[in-house]
Amino acid sequence: MPAPDLKLDFTQIRILAGKEFWDRLRNRWVLAVALVFTVLALVIAYFGAAQQGSVGFQSIGLTIASLVSLVIYLIPLIALILGFDAVVGERERGSLELLLTLPLTRAELILGKYAGLAAALGFSTLAGFGAVGVILSPHLNLNGLFHYVGFMASTLLLGLAFLSIAVMLSVFAADRTRASGLAIGAWFFYVLVFDLLLLGALVLSGGQYGGDLFPYLLLLNPADVFRVLNVFSLDEVRSFYGLATVFPAALGHPALLGGVMLGWILAPLAIAIRTFQH
Repeated sequence: MPAPDLKLDFTQIRILAGKEFWDRLRNRWVLAVALVFTVLALVIAYFGAAQQGSVGFQSIGLTIASLVSLVIYLIPLIALILGFDAVVGERERGSLELLLTLPLTRAELILGKYAGLAAALGFSTLAGFGAVGVILSPHLNLNGLFHYVGFMASTLLLGLAFLSIAVMLSVFAADRTRASGLAIGAWFFYVLVFDLLLLGALVLSGGQYGGDLFPYLLLLNPADVFRVLNVFSLDEVRSFYGLATVFPAALGHPALLGGVMLGWILAPLAIAIRTFQH
């Protein structure tokens, strides 16, 4: 089998990405998601401590800790729903064959659609949480603003990682129904089941097996990488989650975790491109 052509025409990628992005903007999907992020983040920031009998902004650490829990459930689901039919949807509508008759390679098609979807997801994420950052800025010092910007950046990386997984599943799936099932299954596995399996294994073994391996296994889940990345950003958040006792500080370095997240973005996308080319 001949090697796939890796030459890319970035003009074609940009045109396809622009069409994908503006399609999402015209159907108000981007604006709706940005509004949801803004409202939920503001509610958490000002009413997150209501159970303890206090209302109002408490601290950036507690706010980020609460937002991390929200983001882990919401962002992967939105990214998977956004990208699960990126390829299989075009195939079912009969437009994939038309796209492939254009002077457009299969790699450019995947990258163009991914870039457009990533732009839509990134715009809604940064606009939603960025608006909250502007509102909270009078309560934050420079260090607090720095950590909040870091939280937004890690949130974007998490969304891009799950969007890559969604595009990969879209290439593998035979139809939209199966693609949606795979996307929901991926959400359940990474967000709900994965950690339960690890904790169950530790409990059943009495902590004798897998304890040293546990931190490294967390890197196999982009949701856990996102959690640890934010846990180690602030002492208040670290003590809130208690992961510092089982996760070595050297492994929790932001640069290392950022590289792992980048790998979670590139690897599924590379698999999708290679599979689609063959």
